Amino acid sequence: MKKLITLLLLVSFVLLTACTAGPNSLVNVAAADGAVAGFWLGLWHGFIVLFTFIAALFRDDVGIYAINNNGGWYDFGYLLGVMMFWSGGQHGGQKAYWKKKCLEQDAAKEGSEVEVVAEAADEAGED
Repeated sequence: MKKLITLLLLVSFVLLTACTAGPNSLVNVAAADGAVAGFWLGLWHGFIVLFTFIAALFRDDVGIYAINNNGGWYDFGYLLGVMMFWSGGQHGGQKAYWKKKCLEQDAAKEGSEVEVVAEAADEAGED
């Protein structure tokens, strides 16, 4: 059984590494307009990746990633932009959860007065 698990892990590792992207031969090579995308353009491309992806589904001349980039700094900006865009709603949900949790704890300590305020806040849709 242990040999089977080891074999499955090895095969999975080989398959996953075979699917990784290859080297970008256009790193630090200027595009047709003479520009090389850097950190700030990577950050912007990360922010707009969803909208660019939708456009790329319908148009062949739109890409979601600038291949003429400066390497690691563009990649870092791109990843940071994607994380900031996609995790923005998560923070708001956590904030609302903890605010409600704190109000419930205060209500338990102080009595029903805080419960009325918490119910009014839920009805009004406040964060």
